[in-house]
Amino acid sequence: MAIVSVRLFAALRELAGDSRVHAEGRTVGEVVATLSKRYGERFASVARAGSVVVDGERASESRPLADGEEVALLPPVSGGA
Repeated sequence: MAIVSVRLFAALRELAGDSRVHAEGRTVGEVVATLSKRYGERFASVARAGSVVVDGERASESRPLADGEEVALLPPVSGGA
């Protein structure tokens, strides 16, 4: 099980009350599930709709993780007219 640093942005940061947290998981999906359990259903909903970047590269839920990697959870973006 990897321990990773997770950067949170916008609504996810507000829901967690912090811009950086640590979490355990073997995959991106497990880390998102761990954080969703920790921070609640609204966090889970926003995280599922957004995207994930691991060490600067977009990643799927099935991507395996290693200790020390940085995961960024990006909520969906809207705007413009």
